[in-house]
Amino acid sequence: MHWMTHNTMARLMPGLVALAVMPGLMAGRGWAVSMQAAPVAQAVTPQSGAVPAAPAQTPHPSSSVGQGVMLDRVAAVVNGDVILESDVDEERRFEEIQPYRKSEAELAREAMLERLIDRELILQQSESEPEDVVTDQELNAQIVSLRKDIPDCKQYHCETDDGWQKYLAAHGFTVEEFRERWLLRMKLLKFIEVRFRSGIKITNAEIKQFYDSKMLPEYQERKVSPPSVDTISKRIEEVLLQQQVGALLVDWLKSLRAQGSVTIMTPVEVAP
Repeated sequence: MHWMTHNTMARLMPGLVALAVMPGLMAGRGWAVSMQAAPVAQAVTPQSGAVPAAPAQTPHPSSSVGQGVMLDRVAAVVNGDVILESDVDEERRFEEIQPYRKSEAELAREAMLERLIDRELILQQSESEPEDVVTDQELNAQIVSLRKDIPDCKQYHCETDDGWQKYLAAHGFTVEEFRERWLLRMKLLKFIEVRFRSGIKITNAEIKQFYDSKMLPEYQERKVSPPSVDTISKRIEEVLLQQQVGALLVDWLKSLRAQGSVTIMTPVEVAP
């Protein structure tokens, strides 16, 4: 039933917080690059491996090997922090791992970039708040559940550690990289719930109204006897809480964008 699909915050707000970071994250935003080095792309000289300070140009096909190769591009700048094209690609690969299938539109580059911008805005705000602790036990429990829920995992036998490793490798991640990304996702979802959920109160009248207007018609359509409102009131309350948190988050992100500085780059632009 449609009303039962809102059982987690991540599924409630698919375009906003599919929360993850680049593999190298150990503390903070591993993919947020200082704007002191803001070329559209950087080149690495094969002989030395050094990254030049000046912006590098895309090499002509006939250029020599020593002139360098294109490594990355700036996709957006959010209050001085950079989102790279490689971040957008990695976000798409991470989303493809999720157990809940997304449409082609949700996996498009533009949707991935908007999601990364929203997440960066949330990350910037969360830095001023006490860190939301996620225990190893909580993280392990979610990953165990994921290994069972991801449809494509069956052919890799993700119930085994070797199968799980092979499945992640097929999507460009190591076990530790994926674990770090999922950990930050959990932390930010906690941050969102603490920030918005504590002030929301769901009344008995709202629960009854949802039961009468949403649930009963679906049960009647399926010719199934509905449970009493008392037996599922807690589940209805959770759905209503998540809906209100989602609405508050959307408004908050709009205000953060309006108050801050968000620049989306085109492929030919140089970051300011």
